[in-house]
Amino acid sequence: MSVQLENVTIRYGEHLAVDDLTVTFHQGSIGLLGRNGAGKSSVLKALLGLVRPASGKIRFSGLPPDASAAAVRAHVGYMPERDAHLPQATGFEMVSLLGMLSGLPRRDAWRRAHEVLYLVGLEEQRYRPVSGYSAGMRQKAKLASALVHDPSVLFLDEPTNGLDPGGRSEMLELVRQMSQELGKSVVFSTHILQDVEAVCDSAVVLERGKVVAQGNIQELTSGGERELRLRINPVPGPSDSAARVLEALQASWRADALGDGRFAVWLPEDQCTSSVFAAVRKTSATVRSMQLKRRSLEDVFLTAVRGSGGSS
Repeated sequence: MSVQLENVTIRYGEHLAVDDLTVTFHQGSIGLLGRNGAGKSSVLKALLGLVRPASGKIRFSGLPPDASAAAVRAHVGYMPERDAHLPQATGFEMVSLLGMLSGLPRRDAWRRAHEVLYLVGLEEQRYRPVSGYSAGMRQKAKLASALVHDPSVLFLDEPTNGLDPGGRSEMLELVRQMSQELGKSVVFSTHILQDVEAVCDSAVVLERGKVVAQGNIQELTSGGERELRLRINPVPGPSDSAARVLEALQASWRADALGDGRFAVWLPEDQCTSSVFAAVRKTSATVRSMQLKRRSLEDVFLTAVRGSGGSS
């Protein structure tokens, strides 16, 4: 199941949270990125029918355009950012209750609760009160609650929030399993860029309620400038080879001296590395080593935010 938002605007009184947003969440795992207040949670609430957009359309493939919010929620699972557990309920009681509220008969809800609690690794803690769970266990219980009615689409809002490194790794592995092994469409909303790089196929970057970058993660991180790290063999003698090399590099590109014969050069996408070798050779120095520094999703994010007028 894919989800399409077309010219969606969301307001809270005078506050504009989402501004004429057009984006499609295709099948697979998609990262919804943005700083706090960028509009991520508002988009998820609109998709769930919890917030009514001021304008625009939201469409789920396979559902009629006039499908009710209740009909939509039957096909989606939602894991909220904040704690959302019943204080005195055990893990099994909470998950099975939410299964029944999703429309499952009691026996089916019980069976599914056992299955999803086993899936997320809470089979041994299922009869303990959720209030006594650790932060990581409560996050897993929320994920089990989102999965109990076997939805086609999962909306996960900051699923690794507050987790230690071990819990974060376990949660990311579960998200990866949802999309790659169980065939769920996952919209992963977060401000942690490394989490999206770890588990998502593509990403949408929001800033001030607008899309400022989107696409396949491999394509996003391979475009734009490439950063090269050079180490040179200086020219024998008293001449300052490093200064001459830096001057030659800066004549054509953005470049910095890193000391000890090392340089960073930012090369435009349409230029090949052989031109850097040629520029160094003109100074009579030689390139000892060259390493391409991969563009990270953080670089993409910061470039997109700055380009939209936001401050990092």
